[in-house]
Amino acid sequence: MSIQPEVHVSDLPDTPYNLWVRGELDDYIDAPEGSRVEIIGGKIVVSPPPSFMHNSVVDDIAFAVAHARASGSDFPWRTNRGSGMSLVGIGEGYIPDLMILESEVYEAARRNEVQRLVPDQVELVVEVTSPSNAVTDRRPPERRPDRKWCAYAIAEIPYSLLVDRSPKVARTTLYSIPNQGTGAYLHQESWEFGETIHLPDPFGAEIDTTHWKPWKD
Repeated sequence: MSIQPEVHVSDLPDTPYNLWVRGELDDYIDAPEGSRVEIIGGKIVVSPPPSFMHNSVVDDIAFAVAHARASGSDFPWRTNRGSGMSLVGIGEGYIPDLMILESEVYEAARRNEVQRLVPDQVELVVEVTSPSNAVTDRRPPERRPDRKWCAYAIAEIPYSLLVDRSPKVARTTLYSIPNQGTGAYLHQESWEFGETIHLPDPFGAEIDTTHWKPWKD
């Protein structure tokens, strides 16, 4: 399984993370258009643009949340995709495939014209694996600063949903109860592709995975 390529740039005027937070890092790197630039393990990592099949999974999750919102006036959740999240205190800058946050938090962020969300604003983070990023997204056998799963737990994001599209896995796992000290989530629940995902309270949304397929080797 391949890992996202690191980018080494000399003579930066500040740390990669600080430049990333301020939206200035792109001025110093030559990344292909549409690439995803993140700070993972303190290093600049560039991912290729997601494929249609990858994004169709993200679309299905966002649609399920939007459908639940339309079905009940008291449904308090909104989705956001493609925006960066600054893991304050950790020094990491990620662009999750999807984030779910409360409507009030969403609207406050928009009023304040924030450029990057922070973990305290996010209730659930979604990562969908591709061949280039699966190792970074998955749960590692031990705590690692260059693995998103650990960083999300350290940042105490309440829920992390991992859709693993590997042909050897083809499974979605919802992680919960983050432990900052160990950098791990203490509980998990999984669904095979084709099964309906039932997001528990406080979400109460169902996600149809009928059309989800593993990537082709």
